[in-house]
Amino acid sequence: MDDLKYLITNSSISIADSMLNFHSFIRLKSKKPMMTVKLFIAPGCPHCSNVLQALSELIKAGDIAQLDISNMALVPEKARELNIRSVPWVKIGPFEFTGAQTKSELSKWIQLAQSETGMQEYFNELLTTGQLKQVIQLLKKEPDLLHHLPKMIQSNEVALGAKIGIGAIFEEFQGQPSLQALIPALRELVNSSDNNIRHDACYYLGLTESPQAIPVIQSLANDKEAAIRETVEDALSIIADKMNSNHV
Repeated sequence: MDDLKYLITNSSISIADSMLNFHSFIRLKSKKPMMTVKLFIAPGCPHCSNVLQALSELIKAGDIAQLDISNMALVPEKARELNIRSVPWVKIGPFEFTGAQTKSELSKWIQLAQSETGMQEYFNELLTTGQLKQVIQLLKKEPDLLHHLPKMIQSNEVALGAKIGIGAIFEEFQGQPSLQALIPALRELVNSSDNNIRHDACYYLGLTESPQAIPVIQSLANDKEAAIRETVEDALSIIADKMNSNHV
């Protein structure tokens, strides 16, 4: 660990492909796109050296191409721009993490950053660990990411806590165009054989506050489940209230 201490005093360090051995370099070029990971550290941080060592090992193994390291104490303005409040702070593709991270955890997120389902896994992780606010902040910056939510609603691998968080997200974006853009995806969910999925899709369609959602909601009016039939009334009421307010 001593040979890593000098890194804490430098404001920005870039560890690039030159650190890779020949076999790792060939593996990186042939199998993976080039990826840069960002790391913020600070003097006195108890977990920074461990995260730095883990990332250094991953770059040598060819899992990442470049590691950009910044000392938050020396570049506080840069940390403020990224809204970094604690260290170690790691950005892997679109994913941001703070606190201790093991090598295996970092490796997992590096792989997921390059997969189609990575963002869904990231949302699931944040929502099940009580980080709903962070997810909402990210979605407000990048509302197009909302399209991942319908896929999560129908996934058996998404934790119950995350699905509760999804409900809070829909309520946060109620009536917004970014939510109305999900109507086609939610339309597919009303045909699910799973009662919970049909119920949630119906409610979320109501939260779009869009007249375009009315026929889809009405398709569940004769559902075998009484709870879903009640939700149909609630969802239609939400849309009706919005339409009436627009005419006032």
